Amino acid sequence: MIVTIDGPAGAGKSTAARELARRIGFDYLDTGAMYRAVTWLVLQQGISPDDEAAVGRIAEQIEIEFAGETVQVNGRNVTREIRSDSVNQNISAISDNHRVREEMVRRQQAIATQGNYVCEGRDQGTVAFPDAPCKIFLTATPEARARRRCDELSRKNEPAEYDAILRQQTDRDRRDKSRPYGALIKAPDAEELVTDNLTLEQVVERLTEIVAAKLGLTLS
Repeated sequence: MIVTIDGPAGAGKSTAARELARRIGFDYLDTGAMYRAVTWLVLQQGISPDDEAAVGRIAEQIEIEFAGETVQVNGRNVTREIRSDSVNQNISAISDNHRVREEMVRRQQAIATQGNYVCEGRDQGTVAFPDAPCKIFLTATPEARARRRCDELSRKNEPAEYDAILRQQTDRDRRDKSRPYGALIKAPDAEELVTDNLTLEQVVERLTEIVAAKLGLTLS
């Protein structure tokens, strides 16, 4: 069985999806890490992210393996490297490449045949798994997401300017909704959960209730 969780950047999808998977006994598939892995390897090989053909070949040849929260590319642990600033700055161009998206979606679908998965990303309920029995759209206002990002950066003793983060958040939302491939769209049959005033525990609890009802699961 497949549970899809889509939503805008900064809505807390990854953390909530990982915890939900643990609670219901499913595996967790971080699809964003797959695009990050491709981006990292493109940069490592000195390929321009705008070189559509070369980037497409990388996506088709790359070996990506997950082991818990560890991500390996061609046998190398790149869990930290794929979260670097350089990857953050170039991932948009990579994820807009139609060959990359087609290949990553194909791999996601292949992985999901191997068991029960909570699949989190931007197009899981609309492109990768349109027939999934349980789809969730996890969202929050740009203001709430910007505040959370500020808090996160402050805890790391990093600069955190709310207005700048809010502008970046709004721009990211606009780009994600207008992307040519894998645009951020709520599936018509997705259950929407707005997390503005919810703690992580409350979000996961609500997600668990939605999944249990949709899939007919009895959870202790």
